[in-house]
Amino acid sequence: MTFAHADPHVIAIRAVAPRTPQGCEECLRLGTPWVHLRLCLSCGHVGCCDSSPGKHASAHAHALGHPIVQSMEPGEDWRWCCVDQNFV
Repeated sequence: MTFAHADPHVIAIRAVAPRTPQGCEECLRLGTPWVHLRLCLSCGHVGCCDSSPGKHASAHAHALGHPIVQSMEPGEDWRWCCVDQNFV
């Protein structure tokens, strides 16, 4: 795994708490399934990954300009820049 520590979007990272720790916000509202969860590190939005039908984490990142997400999966400890498409 390659980490881009110089990613300029890391300035958007905030101390956040998951707004819906039980699942993807949009999928819960729509009653649709998800695969994996991602936490927006700008606002705490919980969205589903790009392997999920809704791809809500990426949609949120691009719609609101919140670039960095973190995996919420047990045993995973990584962050991803949705703008630059790299690990941070």
